[in-house]
Amino acid sequence: MGISFRRSTMADYLRLAFVVFVASPICSASPPDTLKHFSTVVEPLLKKHCYACHSHAAGVMEGNLTLDSHSGWQIGGDRGPAILPGDIEKSLFVRVIQRVDDDLAMPPDDALPHEVVETLVDWIRQGAVDPREDVTLPQPHDARDWWSLRPLRRPSIPAATRADAPCPLNPIDKFIEAKQAEAGITGVPLADRRTLIRRLTFDLLGRLPTASEVDEFCDDQHSDAYARLVDRLLASPQYGQRWARHWLDTAHFADSHGCEHDVFRPQAWQYRDYVIDRLNADVSWPRFLREQLAADVLYPDQPQLVAALGFLGAGPLELSRAGTAPVTFDYLDRDDMVTQIMAAVVSTTANCARCHTHKFDPITQEDYYALQAVFAGVGKGDVAFDPSQNVARERQYWQHVLLATKNPTSADFAAVMRDSNHQDLVFAWETKTRNESASWQVLHPDTFTATNGTVLKRLSDHSLLATGPRPEKDIYSIGSNLTTDTLTAIRLDVLVDDSFPLRGPGRADNGNLHLTEFEAYLFSPQADSPLRLPIEQASADWDQDGWTIQHALDGDEKTAWGIYPQVGHDHYAVMVLNAPVAIAPQSRLVIQLKQLHGGSHLLGRIRLSVTNDPRGTAIAVPPDIQSILDIPVSQREAVAQSQLAAFVLRHHAQHELAQLPSPSQVYAVSPYYSRGTRSDIPTPPKVVLVLQRGDIDKPGEVAQPGALSVFDELADHFCLAASHDESDRRKALADWFTDHDQPLMWRSIANRVWHHHFGTGLCDTPNDFGRMGAIPTHPELLDWLAVWFRDDAHGSLKELHRLIVMSHTYQQQSDVTGEDTAIDPQVIDAGNRLLWRMNRRRLDAESYRDSVLQLAGRLDASLGGPGIQQFVQTPGPQSTPKLDYEAFDWQQPAATRRSIYRVVWRGIPDPFMESLDFPDLGIVPDRRNFSVSSLQSLVLLNNRFVLHHAEAWAAQLEASSLEIGAQITLACQQAFYRDPLAGEKDDWTAYVMQHGLPAFCRILLNSNEFLFVD
Repeated sequence: MGISFRRSTMADYLRLAFVVFVASPICSASPPDTLKHFSTVVEPLLKKHCYACHSHAAGVMEGNLTLDSHSGWQIGGDRGPAILPGDIEKSLFVRVIQRVDDDLAMPPDDALPHEVVETLVDWIRQGAVDPREDVTLPQPHDARDWWSLRPLRRPSIPAATRADAPCPLNPIDKFIEAKQAEAGITGVPLADRRTLIRRLTFDLLGRLPTASEVDEFCDDQHSDAYARLVDRLLASPQYGQRWARHWLDTAHFADSHGCEHDVFRPQAWQYRDYVIDRLNADVSWPRFLREQLAADVLYPDQPQLVAALGFLGAGPLELSRAGTAPVTFDYLDRDDMVTQIMAAVVSTTANCARCHTHKFDPITQEDYYALQAVFAGVGKGDVAFDPSQNVARERQYWQHVLLATKNPTSADFAAVMRDSNHQDLVFAWETKTRNESASWQVLHPDTFTATNGTVLKRLSDHSLLATGPRPEKDIYSIGSNLTTDTLTAIRLDVLVDDSFPLRGPGRADNGNLHLTEFEAYLFSPQADSPLRLPIEQASADWDQDGWTIQHALDGDEKTAWGIYPQVGHDHYAVMVLNAPVAIAPQSRLVIQLKQLHGGSHLLGRIRLSVTNDPRGTAIAVPPDIQSILDIPVSQREAVAQSQLAAFVLRHHAQHELAQLPSPSQVYAVSPYYSRGTRSDIPTPPKVVLVLQRGDIDKPGEVAQPGALSVFDELADHFCLAASHDESDRRKALADWFTDHDQPLMWRSIANRVWHHHFGTGLCDTPNDFGRMGAIPTHPELLDWLAVWFRDDAHGSLKELHRLIVMSHTYQQQSDVTGEDTAIDPQVIDAGNRLLWRMNRRRLDAESYRDSVLQLAGRLDASLGGPGIQQFVQTPGPQSTPKLDYEAFDWQQPAATRRSIYRVVWRGIPDPFMESLDFPDLGIVPDRRNFSVSSLQSLVLLNNRFVLHHAEAWAAQLEASSLEIGAQITLACQQAFYRDPLAGEKDDWTAYVMQHGLPAFCRILLNSNEFLFVD
């Protein structure tokens, strides 16, 4: 039967082949000539559609499957043989190209044309004749045998071959010279001192040297003058301002979310200041990285370092997806973290393995999702921290007490109560409460309004009943005369009424209410303006879980006090002032009750009271606690006494916390955030699944926290305990990154520093050390620098700077005219990759801007503080504002801060800075572009910033009381550190006489001599 079946199939095939032959140009071979058919039809299709990922020539064998030889598909890859000749039902290759299974559909992006699929299927059906021999050359590469992945070894320093070197050669020079010698070229002479100090000051401080600094260095005849200049610049606080900008670029840090809802991040600046401070302190590079990954767990005794976690929160946040597609939001948010950290720290494109194993580098899809799992327990938001260690310790203690009081029967609370001070506190409070309970005076409101339509009606008991429309949100303002001479606390009663759903006391459908903010204002006849009364602490007889009364005082419109599920009952809250307030005759108290949560969570019936009794007696006592107080101590059960003690300690802890200075905040990552929302308890790490083809609808196995599996000497899976904390994951990754034997991290930072000193790295793709990146021009030098930085400099960036800038290579002139040689270096190495001269570089956006401010006498080089908004902001669509950079007043003090302190709005960049190649921070930039365009010329001539500061510079020159020629000379000295040439001065004088000094200053600011660093 099998024989007759095959004959029947062949007959069918012959008929089909004839039809296809007539109808389609693809099938140009006749079936009997199977060898010709394969070589002219089948093999070209395989080359066109399959070889890119499954051939020796491409160097890529996805799934270990090759299709460029007969044995390749016969042996198959990870899933076994790909083709079974004559059996299309069992041939995996057929199922794949027919896209029977979504997870195995190939090619991965687009389906093959129908006629191509039919041709390949017919080829297999007729026996898969394949005359090709096995491919032996080139051999498939060992993906791990790559320059950046090899273990770090200290190469031998080449011997010096140049006897006429203008200064002693350090190891860098010997590596550079050896490469030049192979090409038969030599380097140019050293630059003059004026050029060197300008180059070095821009490199290390990001600004012009002053004319006096240039003169002092040029006049210093000591042999160590240059070395002392290097030391002085590295010790300057402005060093951190300059080099922080490089790292902030790499972290794609900005002051707003980006994406559709480009919301401002008012606390992001704390991370920027952290970077500046730590670079100035020259902390070791491994320590710097570890702080940014896990400062909270690695250095708990240094709470100010929490600001370092802003690194992981530096990237964009697609907030619109948090509500509409929360799971997708999580994966994309973690993807940004993985992309950023792997590119910045180890120069690796791990994100390319999101949909499939990396096509070029040994990074599996499992590696990628293991990295995602590291960050599965954190979200982005404003994270509180204490700059003071003592305050942090105090806050941590009382927060621990507060947490323990939530479960009076727990072992944690029992441990808290073993403290005799706490026992005394409970005893004293109960004694005082029995003897000195606060007496309350009910207010008689005479003014009561609502902003959104609620109608407040005064009842006979002086309470106010909310009637009429039920808006989503509202704000009540209630005013009353005061008859007391002193005010210590205010009480708010929320009362039930039959007119409310479930009797209230709120107007929401479930009887709940949400009081967003409670504000009290004192109007005194003797005062010109009302006094907002400072409230120290609040207590309530009932707090909804996560919606405590403290939220009514936190100034956050997203939080509130609620009473659910205890609806249908009266409740009350007490607000204690931070000190007794004296009340003058005829004074009035106005209370604002803001209810901004939405959903008609409004106060239904309210009554206000005040007291002048001692503040310690003014506390809201819930009914269950009052019932315990009514029982003599000797007759109470232990559980009841614990409940009473927990109540007292909870309010005392809240009081102690209220006394502490408000914590600082930084926009960073925290386990208390999830999808842009903060919770009072840490969010457990989410489960991360390996997504087949990166599709959220095709989840695979659970990913465990880990890193890259490429290194035998570094563990790729972290083997954490089942009960591990979220922070343990980040700590393990920090250990992996900063391991002594981690070759990528040490090479990456050595290359980045070189890149910023020379304009081009030894590897010209700082974020990609993989096969799609560049090959280092001097791999031995890069390895030597990495090992020296690790073992000799102990991770000190300043020592690495010092080594580089002290080299002859760095000190060379940039002019192409050098010594006469038989071989012209410009012919051999026009791109200067052998560094036979110094690269000439254009000023980056910040250096240009700061130098213009400096010449205008307006540069404020002070350190730290919130970002400066150099634009006029107005409301825009949804939550993204409109920014008008042209409307900014350059006379403001805010205009004088260094560029690093500008607020950078991710999605609405400053057009002036953008035209000077400030990077797009919506992505992870590997380096800045340095373009030359007509737009730049127009901007530098006509932008209001340039116009304003050219006038300010000219005004300074005119204020010198010098004649025109001397003013021109002074301007030339300040900008170029030289006097005008003979022809220049005449031309410039004529120009100033015709167009004015500001126009002349503008010309200098647009000159190549100012715009470029030699």
